[in-house]
Amino acid sequence: MRYELDQFSPAAVGAAAERIAPLAVRTPLVRLEHDGPVDIWLKLENLQPIRSFKIRGAANAMLAIGAEGLERGVWSASAGNMAQGVAYCARELGVPCTVVVPEGAPDAKLRAIRRFGADIVEASFRDWFRIYETREYPGMKGHFIHAFSDPAVMAGNATIGREIIDDGPEFDAAVVPYGGGGLSCGIAALLRQLAPGTAVHAAEVDTAAPLAAAFAAGEPVAIDHQRTFVDGIGGPVLFAEMWDFASRVLDGALVSSVEEIRQAIRQLAARNAVVAEGAGAAAVAPALAGRVTTSDGKPARRVVCVISGGNIDRRILADILGEASA
Repeated sequence: MRYELDQFSPAAVGAAAERIAPLAVRTPLVRLEHDGPVDIWLKLENLQPIRSFKIRGAANAMLAIGAEGLERGVWSASAGNMAQGVAYCARELGVPCTVVVPEGAPDAKLRAIRRFGADIVEASFRDWFRIYETREYPGMKGHFIHAFSDPAVMAGNATIGREIIDDGPEFDAAVVPYGGGGLSCGIAALLRQLAPGTAVHAAEVDTAAPLAAAFAAGEPVAIDHQRTFVDGIGGPVLFAEMWDFASRVLDGALVSSVEEIRQAIRQLAARNAVVAEGAGAAAVAPALAGRVTTSDGKPARRVVCVISGGNIDRRILADILGEASA
């Protein structure tokens, strides 16, 4: 599969926005209160009904299928947030849902999946990860909703970019978490067409940064992958179709340490009362450090960061907030 910009035209994204309006929230865009020289804005996807942007792509993909296509239900593979998005939408649409999760998925996300009425199947990390390539798993019935590599999912994600353009000032750069690539590539595809002067950077954590490694090498390469509480982004490999598109629409990847992301979580909570999970705070960390640049490599002075979700385990959050204040 090869993605092109015209799949995410303003008209296509506008249609997605209308389609998902009954299920997803138009989230606010607010300034981060901080003392640095960069004007940082936050797109608060943690305020969605499932506390994650994933509801947008899930809703668009499922509503585009139509009632007949959903008769046998839906299933997905997700570490948590896409599972919640699919489960929430399935509940609202009255269709059965099953999600395959990796062993050791965060308790906070598993509880939410169950709360939305979905069945959960646990798999080894290796078997779970392979679903993104094969789109198959034994015993699954119904329509498979891919977490990121699906044009309908990406168009739903791109509605975030449309709202940023409509609601905010002109930005030098946008920073978007990179997990599978459906969020950052969807937003970047739209901004390339409507705000070409805005650089779009992916955000990664240094324990799992395959995109940064691929940009450095000019192709996907093997990396050392370590699982941390920053579980919503990163992985051992890039998917070929996503790398092809990411290399064309993104300006690069900004990598932060786990500690920098912990600091960003503390600052978001202390200054703006924003609860962000690790992936969401990963977009803010490089902006606070002054590492975000414009398309021509100059320091960015006005940056928008997508807070992709707020589904952080309460014990982890308590531990982070119990450290030195922001």
